[in-house]
Amino acid sequence: MTTVSHIKANAQTNALVVKLWNYCNVLRDNGLSTIEYVEQLSYLLFLKMADEIASDPFTEQEAKTVVPAKYDWRSLVRLKGIDLEIHYREILAALAKNPGTTLGTIFAKSQNRITEPALLEKLVVDLIGKEDWTIQGTDLKGDAYEGLLAKGAEDTKTGAGQYFTPRALIDAMVDVMQPGPEDTITDPACGTGGFLIAAHHYIRENHMRELSREQRLALGSGKIWGNELVTGTARLAAMNMLLHGIGDADGPSLITVGDALAELPKRHASLVLANPPFGKKSSITIVGTDGKAAKEDISYERDDFRATTTNKQLNFLQHIMSLLEMNGRAAVVLPDNVLFEGGAGEKVRRRLLEDFDLHTILRLPTGIFYAGGVKANVLFFEKKPPRSGDAHNTSKLWIYDLRTAKHFTLKQHPLRRVDLEDFVEVYLPGKPRNERVESPRFKAFDYDDLVARDKVNLDITWMEDLALDDANSLLAPEVIAQEIVEDLQAALGEFAAITEALGGEVSFENEASEPGETL
Repeated sequence: MTTVSHIKANAQTNALVVKLWNYCNVLRDNGLSTIEYVEQLSYLLFLKMADEIASDPFTEQEAKTVVPAKYDWRSLVRLKGIDLEIHYREILAALAKNPGTTLGTIFAKSQNRITEPALLEKLVVDLIGKEDWTIQGTDLKGDAYEGLLAKGAEDTKTGAGQYFTPRALIDAMVDVMQPGPEDTITDPACGTGGFLIAAHHYIRENHMRELSREQRLALGSGKIWGNELVTGTARLAAMNMLLHGIGDADGPSLITVGDALAELPKRHASLVLANPPFGKKSSITIVGTDGKAAKEDISYERDDFRATTTNKQLNFLQHIMSLLEMNGRAAVVLPDNVLFEGGAGEKVRRRLLEDFDLHTILRLPTGIFYAGGVKANVLFFEKKPPRSGDAHNTSKLWIYDLRTAKHFTLKQHPLRRVDLEDFVEVYLPGKPRNERVESPRFKAFDYDDLVARDKVNLDITWMEDLALDDANSLLAPEVIAQEIVEDLQAALGEFAAITEALGGEVSFENEASEPGETL
């Protein structure tokens, strides 16, 4: 695509986002949150898209009956006022009864939140009805929807930001992992599907010309899939993927709904991209092979887990280890405590170094998530065959420090893809890692040095941020203040984790505001 075409497409996308967002402001005055508004958009968009597919003369006959005529788009748009609102409720109730399909995922537990018939009519007729959502511009419509989800992440009252991973970070992670047409790709905590969509886009941009018809069909119908715990978020993911050309309206759902940690993976992947939900404690306890009993009322056994813990991130890391097929690779966003926590944390890190090739860690800057006090990293590792004796699969760990002397905010100075360009370049995607070269921000550590550290602590730093200690620095006061607040919040979270580990009670609630999963 030419630069002019890019500019034009971006302008069209932005115009559509503004149009949809302006109406969101109207509905927020009527009591809807941003995410509730996007949910209502999802229902109506699906009906409109199904109608466009059915009206297309080139659509195969069996694909024309995605939605029964009694509940289709045309049955809705011919009505007005209270009759429109009543029939809309009937449609939602009827279409929710299709488990296991894209249709069922999008309409699961659906309810009408627009109680004013006139506002519903305007949404149906003016916003959804006047756009062609499938005929042309799949990327445009999908990007507009994704743009609306990004705006929804700013709705701090609903905690929607917990599902938001900065797009710049997603793109950089995908760029270094280089997904290909032969990959099977998944995200066990997919949020609204950001990683899956970015991986699909990368393959289309870099491999489309070489793909056979069968490979193209497989790319959108099962080689990319995700799991999400929350029904409402899974709905947004399914709609987001559908708008980006992934999945079929009447086909099997590519998003499963449930607790990913509850059982062994039914299917393995060659590539896992994830930002699991942050939080101090799982609602249920995992029982690992070490035989330790769970204290929670509900427990289940995972023989594939090396350690028993209530730490969500450690459990997700262990789950992803099992989710990978042999020689599969993963890029996972995880908080600092995964790198230094003792007990179960040390067991998991030892396994990661011994049974896997943990080759790279990206230390992320603060100020890029919607919750304060979040200090996180991206772990890049590969699953390798077991080695005999005391042999280990990790020989050298490279750490890139993007945190020290880097200062970002969500609005005034957000993280951009260009801020990650140096990391992507020194990572040398697609090239042998023995060609990597150290730099002030990029250092290598040998296996023997890593396991010799107390508790195999991988939270390694070597740089200093002189600006924070320099009263004459050029940093804005609000940036310095934010850094201090985030340091305090992070410390408070660590003390809370220690308190819980010792059996104490934490009197404040911090989990709901923390990020995890991807937009």
